[in-house]
Amino acid sequence: MEEDSAMTVYNGSAITDAKKNPFSIKVGLAQMLRGGAILEVTNLQQAKIAEDAGACSIMVAEPTRQGIRRMPDPSLIKDIKRPVSIPIIAPARVGHFVEAQILEAIGVDCVDESEILATEDEDNFINKHNFRCPFICRCQNLGEALRRVREGAAMIRTQGEVLGHGNIAEKVRNLRNVMKEVRVLNNMDEDEVFAFAKKKAAPCDLVAQTKQMGRLPVAQFAAGGIVTPADAALMMQLGCDGIFAGNEVFYSAEPNKRVRAIVQAVRHYNDPHVLVESSCGLEDSIQEINPSEDRIQHFGRD
Repeated sequence: MEEDSAMTVYNGSAITDAKKNPFSIKVGLAQMLRGGAILEVTNLQQAKIAEDAGACSIMVAEPTRQGIRRMPDPSLIKDIKRPVSIPIIAPARVGHFVEAQILEAIGVDCVDESEILATEDEDNFINKHNFRCPFICRCQNLGEALRRVREGAAMIRTQGEVLGHGNIAEKVRNLRNVMKEVRVLNNMDEDEVFAFAKKKAAPCDLVAQTKQMGRLPVAQFAAGGIVTPADAALMMQLGCDGIFAGNEVFYSAEPNKRVRAIVQAVRHYNDPHVLVESSCGLEDSIQEINPSEDRIQHFGRD
């Protein structure tokens, strides 16, 4: 393995030396969020609801505005960061390393290189190894995921729809595609790995590591369209380490109840009895999950 490859911590053994390669530390920090729900928030009130509900982290975003969408106002992040004790994530535009520098200077715990914001650089992603904080990036297939990991992404989110309409079909398709490619890789002969890596345009050492581990070498979360406890549990049962829930869940009739139910569903995704209790009484507010376009705050992702 190359020294800058990802780190295997799932089996308790590191492939890279944390003292020599800070990336291994960032991978470990991101994996501390495994088994949790990350909620997108646009104000302090929503942040407190997410924290009280047991969210593992929050992602700060601004309400949708006309024109170019950029990183959140630093003052908004500071206002939320002071009274909230859980980790703070903030999005930066793809390729915009100066926005990432600003977010790191503010003290966010993680940066999401977001394709939902305006794209600053159409050809180049941020060199995430130049930063101390972990980065999150999007993927829709295994090759894309491993390319982002090579650039320094410490967490991958398998992305679905971003319109806030609660449609998980695209995310399920992308997630199953990634899992299928991992299974195909696991069943390959060692001599076939090189051709597979070339076909997927993925780093060969990371492809070999994925085969060895039987999964992505970093934490994998699901994002896009998750608005019910059943949606969240489905993503976990399909093999994700956690989920992102969009800001649209706060526009339901009872946001406290819905957010808490989603968090509980992630924690107890294999317990149908808990899922029954979490899902009860939410149907009356499901219509509120589809706000008008001027109220929808999209996820920030790479």
